[in-house]
Amino acid sequence: MNENKLREQICLFSRSLFERGLTHGTTGNVSARLEDGGLLTTPTDSSLGFLDPARLTRLDAEGRVLSGDRPTKEIPLHQAMYETRAGAGAIVHLHSTHSVAVSMLPGINPEAVLPPLTAYSVMRVGATALVPYYRPGDPAVAGAIRGLAGRYAAVLLANHGPVVTGKTIEAAVAATEELEETARLHLMLRGLNPRLLTNAQVQDLVSHFNLEPYPEHHHETDSPD
Repeated sequence: MNENKLREQICLFSRSLFERGLTHGTTGNVSARLEDGGLLTTPTDSSLGFLDPARLTRLDAEGRVLSGDRPTKEIPLHQAMYETRAGAGAIVHLHSTHSVAVSMLPGINPEAVLPPLTAYSVMRVGATALVPYYRPGDPAVAGAIRGLAGRYAAVLLANHGPVVTGKTIEAAVAATEELEETARLHLMLRGLNPRLLTNAQVQDLVSHFNLEPYPEHHHETDSPD
């Protein structure tokens, strides 16, 4: 996809996220990887609902700003995700309400923040790792991301929000939406002992759709006859 088209897509999908309440104010940032290894990112302190394609930040493969407005302060986070997820073509980072809420719950499994509630959460998002709290924009978060060695397409920053990769902008946005809806379901069902997908059902999805490995969980309830 050429750069102009990619700029338009970033603005289109960002506005969609904003209009549906998945991001608010000037929170969140989106980036896409260019064919030359550089990045297009949303500028710092910009609303995802009102982006100008011509003002998106253009960085080269070394992270130097070539054009556009000042980049988001989360550039180290984006760069670390791209470095460790070879197939990532785009990244969406939001402060979406339900995902942030889940990141603050006690007893979270850092290797799988959300249980396997639905087939599509397994298929579109996969297991989601919890990254400890870092100040927004802290370059140290990049080290925590690199420490995951690219095993996760999505991570949840504690007390901050989700960071989701995809091969395309559309795929990253779809996975972000799936993660937020799964977080919402998880909060709705807390204390109700919901029936999760069993480990066997999860592994069937992994095998059938050639997904990345998904960690086993220990809260299974037999399906009704």
